[in-house]
Amino acid sequence: MWLSIPAAGQHARVVVDYTANAMPSRVDSNSPAFWRDGKFNLINSAGVPFITSGTDQILIYQGKPVESEIEASPHFPMWIEAAWQDEDGVLYAWYHHEPGGVCPGTALTAPEIGALVSTDGGASFTDLGIVLSSGDQLNCSTRNVFFAGGHGDFSVILDQEKRYFYFVFDNYGGAASSQGVAMARMAFRDRAKPVGAVWKHYRNFWREPGLGGRLSPFLTAKTSWEQEHSDSFWGPSIHWNTYLKTYVALLNHACCSPTWPQEGIYVTFNRDLRNPDGWTSPQRILSADEIGFSPGFYPQVLGLGPEETDTLSGRVARLYVKGFARWKIYFDP
Repeated sequence: MWLSIPAAGQHARVVVDYTANAMPSRVDSNSPAFWRDGKFNLINSAGVPFITSGTDQILIYQGKPVESEIEASPHFPMWIEAAWQDEDGVLYAWYHHEPGGVCPGTALTAPEIGALVSTDGGASFTDLGIVLSSGDQLNCSTRNVFFAGGHGDFSVILDQEKRYFYFVFDNYGGAASSQGVAMARMAFRDRAKPVGAVWKHYRNFWREPGLGGRLSPFLTAKTSWEQEHSDSFWGPSIHWNTYLKTYVALLNHACCSPTWPQEGIYVTFNRDLRNPDGWTSPQRILSADEIGFSPGFYPQVLGLGPEETDTLSGRVARLYVKGFARWKIYFDP
């Protein structure tokens, strides 16, 4: 048995940061970060991943982005959205892939989530294969201008006990009741052989296979992604907050007309990832007007303390939206 303690009362405050910075390469997804040999490393993706290194988070902006080599992968285009470095220096990463030709005669795709491994700090990766995919029939008559279904726009975090990697991702197809933000997990020991080792959360259990299994979203779309006026949260970016001692996720909110207009950016908290229903009701921290540019997608933090990254932060972090840091975010109990 386990006890889930609600994160009642926790909230985030956003303030304008007049020392704003932009990430060094084009951003079209979450941008994972990691420390290696005393240097801060950042991966940006827009169909092709680039890595930039610097002595700290500020000096990273003076670095030169270098394209990461993906060895013999059939999964392009890809967006690396999460990364974790083992104690022995092996770097594991996870990507969003958009296959072509899923609905002939259209530009629609159906994303999948795959895994990578690197032994040279992200200069090159080996593709370990797809680990999360939808089993639902594609809807090629969807009003969604991008996706006919699929899983994507995600982040990954290792729990504090180092037992499981948790995936927080979007489901864009199937029954309306199954669309929205969902979770899956993989045992830590399976990180080098992840295909078939990821399990989706469905009806209180982690028993549905990552490849084709069913799921229960913890944030169900109010209006399905197949409607042109879809209304749903998406694009979660998760981190462990050392000040609050809880997990924090930032979210986009698309509402309520075609082409996914950004209504605002939201925050939600959960102290125990074993309980997806433990996420608090999302609270808006930035409105579309406050973001100030369009599309204002892909919110994430980069922690300001030593060894902090996109998945680890203290009370204060820089808040990025599509690679631009115009704000600081303060987490309060």
